[in-house]
Amino acid sequence: MLYLVKTPEWVRKVFKHRVWDIATTQKDIYLSFDDGPHPEHTLFVLDELRKHGAKATFFCIGKNVQSYGEIYTRIIEEGHTVGNHTFDHLNANRTPDTIYLQNIKDAKQYIDSRLFRPPYGRVSGFLVKQLLTPAYQLRTIMWTVLSGDFDVTISGEQCLQNVLLNTQAGSIVVFHDSEKASSRLRYALPRVLDFFAEKGFVFKAIGSD
Repeated sequence: MLYLVKTPEWVRKVFKHRVWDIATTQKDIYLSFDDGPHPEHTLFVLDELRKHGAKATFFCIGKNVQSYGEIYTRIIEEGHTVGNHTFDHLNANRTPDTIYLQNIKDAKQYIDSRLFRPPYGRVSGFLVKQLLTPAYQLRTIMWTVLSGDFDVTISGEQCLQNVLLNTQAGSIVVFHDSEKASSRLRYALPRVLDFFAEKGFVFKAIGSD
C-alpha cells in the first residue's frame, strides 16, 4: 500500500483551497478520526480522549451517524467537533461530480458542520471550489500526518512511530475509528496521547466556523 505518512510542502502549495495544517504559535496538535461513528471503536477513542482532557475532530460518514446517532451526540457533548465525510464513503475519483455532491448533501442532513474531508483524500479542485460556495459552505480539511492505522501490513508500533516522528505543533493527524484500523488504533492512540501530553502539547479540535 503506497501513501505518504507526512504531506510534503510542495503538495500543500500545489493543492490550494485545502487545509493541511493549522497555523499556531502554541504547542497544539489536531487529532482527527475518520469513518465513524462506530459502536465500539468510537467509544474507545472518546474514553481515551477524556482521560487526557483532549479534544479532537471526527469526520463522520452520514449513514453511520444515521445508525449511531447517540454516539454522534456524545462526540459533540464532550466538546469535540465533527466533519462531513460523505454519506457512503464515496471515492471522488470513481463517482460523477453530481452524485458525489448530492452524497455530501445527504450527509449534511445528519452532520451539522462546515468541515469536510474527502474519503481516501481523493477530491478534485473543482469539487473543493464547489464546496466553498454558499450552497455547501464546507472547508476541505486534509492532513499533515497519516498514522497509517488503515494499513493492515504494518504493526501498531509502526503506526505509533509514524505519528511520533512526524507530528509537530499545528499538525493535523489522521486516525480511523473503524473495524479495519482498530488493532493499530488501540495500540497507538493511548501512547500518542501520553507522549505529547508529557511534552506539554495540547490536543485541540479543528474549529468548524
